[in-house]
Amino acid sequence: MAFETVSAAAPPAPLARAEAAPATAPLVDPFGRAITYLRVSVTDRCDLRCVYCMSEHMTFLPKADILSLEELDRLCTAFVARGTRKLRITGGEPLVRRGIMTLFRSLSRHIDTGALEELTVTTNGSQLARYAGELADCGVRRINVSLDTLDPVKFREITRWGDIDQVKAGIAAAQRAGIRVKINAVALKGVNEDELGDLLAWAHGDGMDLTIIEVMPLGDIGENRLDQYLPLSMVRAKLAERFTLTETDYRTGGPARYVRVAETGGRLGFITPLTHNFCESCNRVRLTCTGTLFMCLGQEDAADLRAALRAAPDDALLHAALDEAIGRKPKGHDFVIDRRTKRPAVARHMSVTGG
Repeated sequence: MAFETVSAAAPPAPLARAEAAPATAPLVDPFGRAITYLRVSVTDRCDLRCVYCMSEHMTFLPKADILSLEELDRLCTAFVARGTRKLRITGGEPLVRRGIMTLFRSLSRHIDTGALEELTVTTNGSQLARYAGELADCGVRRINVSLDTLDPVKFREITRWGDIDQVKAGIAAAQRAGIRVKINAVALKGVNEDELGDLLAWAHGDGMDLTIIEVMPLGDIGENRLDQYLPLSMVRAKLAERFTLTETDYRTGGPARYVRVAETGGRLGFITPLTHNFCESCNRVRLTCTGTLFMCLGQEDAADLRAALRAAPDDALLHAALDEAIGRKPKGHDFVIDRRTKRPAVARHMSVTGG
């Protein structure tokens, strides 16, 4: 199991609190969309190797290229000063980064002041039993857990070496800590398409919403994307044979479109980057653990914030870099599964960008 480390020494000391930059104009892209949602990948490493996300033998970033926790805190604080209201911590698997709770504790000050509405996490659940209580203490009230099947054998096949009981224990720990859990499941043709209804019933039966996601053509994973791709229009039609699905205007700030399931009373979300472009109201950008800002998940254009961050002790250059980057945010992504070359639409792996 590969774990991201900060140093070989004792656990890190509390972060030096980065002061918020002076009040500046909100970040607004060329299409008038205010950028209020930042997804931050704190590591590209993970303790699983899901077949739609990574190749089995990944080459991870050198530790020297990774931003320190203090630098990540400073970058997040700069975004909060520019109008970011929601921070989602992602990976890889964010909870395998050594000292990660130090960052959560530091960022929680923005929840305390009201500058930040939500601090949340996307995780595979493997480390939740260990950290759920601390996450709740830091103001985390809602998390997403990636879980594609309830079959222990199939779970191990999808993740290549995961233990579903460990994930379920983590989910239970989060719920005991008062954290709302939403399950994210990737629809995989010929793998879990026949059990998504059961997954829905299980999630809703335990008080959790479910979001189903189409395979995204990101990175070379050693698999044929066409073999994995299952249009959610087909998934929804099959679920509608078993459940009554009613449209709703419920939103969480992400790309999912939700329906209400009459038989369970729960919500079901669909994220459809291929069959339906979800970009028209995009309010989010993604920051990698190296300080690279991707203005769109489905585009290669990016901005190097690490250089601006390290060039000066104040944030003037950083804010200028943010303005320049957001000024290049595209109207939408170009996701497509290339049936001729079978190459991914974007070369980088999902674990690099954090979803």
